[in-house]
Amino acid sequence: MAALMAIVLIASVTILAGCVGKEEVTPSTPKSSVIEGGEKNILMVIAPEDFRDEELFVPTRIFEEKGAKVTIASTSTAVAKGMLGETVKPDLTISDVKVEDYDAFVIVGGTGSKKYLWADEELRAVVKKAYNGDKILAAICFAPVVLANAGILDGKEATVFPDRGAIDELKKAGAIYVDKSVVVSDRIITAKFTDSAEEFALRIMTILGANNKS
Repeated sequence: MAALMAIVLIASVTILAGCVGKEEVTPSTPKSSVIEGGEKNILMVIAPEDFRDEELFVPTRIFEEKGAKVTIASTSTAVAKGMLGETVKPDLTISDVKVEDYDAFVIVGGTGSKKYLWADEELRAVVKKAYNGDKILAAICFAPVVLANAGILDGKEATVFPDRGAIDELKKAGAIYVDKSVVVSDRIITAKFTDSAEEFALRIMTILGANNKS
């Protein structure tokens, strides 16, 4: 995963179809915070193509800077390509994920999330098992629909990329849609836009630290 740190993110891009948006974000977590009590293991799940680059690489940088170990899973271990052209080779397939090995599960958005992850039965099973095992679950952009389809957002506040179909999927699953940048509901964190990636990652780290102390 150290190779991810060498990737230079594109500072400004033409708005592409998918998870993009403009919203002022004020991170509520001090950037100097670190995990207490040892290394945490975070699994990040991406689509095999058209995942949103920043939603993988920005949180990964923050997680690793704060002492967490990041593992990437996808539908295969073939090199995956993001919407902006960055590539990464997943460490394992979703079917090989052992839920007990991780403290948090983060699902990355992008148009590929809708195409490849929304209806993925293996991912849905992982999400359910992780939720029942008191793990932290997070999803950004289009990816909160995965959590909704796994049945863990019923009665919970959540956000998603402002696409009518995505919002309808959340509501159909019983979620309470909230039009905010980042929404935290107990151990579930959802984020609306690519621009929310930093605050999203910092919220995850805060909850990881809190869980460690409890």
